[in-house]
Amino acid sequence: MPDGTDDPARPSGGNTYDRQLCRGLAAVGWSVHEHAVAGFWSRPDATAFAALDRVVQRIPDDAVVLLDGLVASTAPEVLVAQSRRLRLVVLVHMPLRDRRERAVLSVAAAVVATSAWSRLRLLELYSLPADRVAVAAPAVDAADLAIGTASGGSLLCVATVTRDKGHDVLLDALATVTDPSWQCACVGSLDRDPRFVEAVRRRSLKAGLGDRVRFAGALTGADLDRAYAAADLVVLASRAETYGMVVTEALARGVPVVATDVGGITEALGRGADGIRPGLLVPPEEPATLGAALRAWLGDSELRGRLRRAACERRELLSRWSTTTSEVAGVLATASR
Repeated sequence: MPDGTDDPARPSGGNTYDRQLCRGLAAVGWSVHEHAVAGFWSRPDATAFAALDRVVQRIPDDAVVLLDGLVASTAPEVLVAQSRRLRLVVLVHMPLRDRRERAVLSVAAAVVATSAWSRLRLLELYSLPADRVAVAAPAVDAADLAIGTASGGSLLCVATVTRDKGHDVLLDALATVTDPSWQCACVGSLDRDPRFVEAVRRRSLKAGLGDRVRFAGALTGADLDRAYAAADLVVLASRAETYGMVVTEALARGVPVVATDVGGITEALGRGADGIRPGLLVPPEEPATLGAALRAWLGDSELRGRLRRAACERRELLSRWSTTTSEVAGVLATASR
């Protein structure tokens, strides 16, 4: 996996998934050997490939090797040759849509996608055999119910501040909802794309939102729990999401969600026991539509009550990490035969 999985300054859904999986597999009896490979894996260089090559060369023949797709999908020059002696299983957090990923996945013994949406995407992109691509969706830990407020005005966005997460769209949407009383906390790393972060800050000030939108940076552990506990609504304006672990983190606390209808978000949101969605879905890159959804939430107490009840129902249906572990363990067991 990439290095930095346990770095509190770089929290991500992928890191959480990897860490939970390593713990879970060890807990059910697998012998787990972790290899953190240094390198900037979104644009790896020769040094990163050399580091990966040194790691895999030390792994004994016929071993089952589970690779994080952030590393695997960019390194066919290392992994294609190694596939002849190792049983490679690639965990794809987000399909890359390129020939390098195609080359690696085509020689993998199995592929694990983190949503039904991403599995279908991989099958469409690379014509992989359907029986070699499994789904193991992220899960969620149990959490206390958020208390919420009568007005519903405590908004929370949990996402690394990058263009893909759509903070610019969120700010434009909030700028159309100035009359109701609300505050929005944006929780997420500010280090990934400093130029975008600066542009977003300027956008917030220009729109007159400086005293209503707060960029808190990355939070983890108890600090993140407190942010969720104080929220009435989680808002996600992403341009792309494979699944959307933030959605289930919110629902685990009974907090409804307003999100863009992209990737696996619909899967993560799901429905309550009575079939009602615990939130609202809007098209991506449409700030006016997102603003209308937020205005509806803030202005309609009946809607807030209905969505909160659905969120509490959905909370009871969320899967735990033991389920994810079991699904991945099944794939690994098959690959080892």
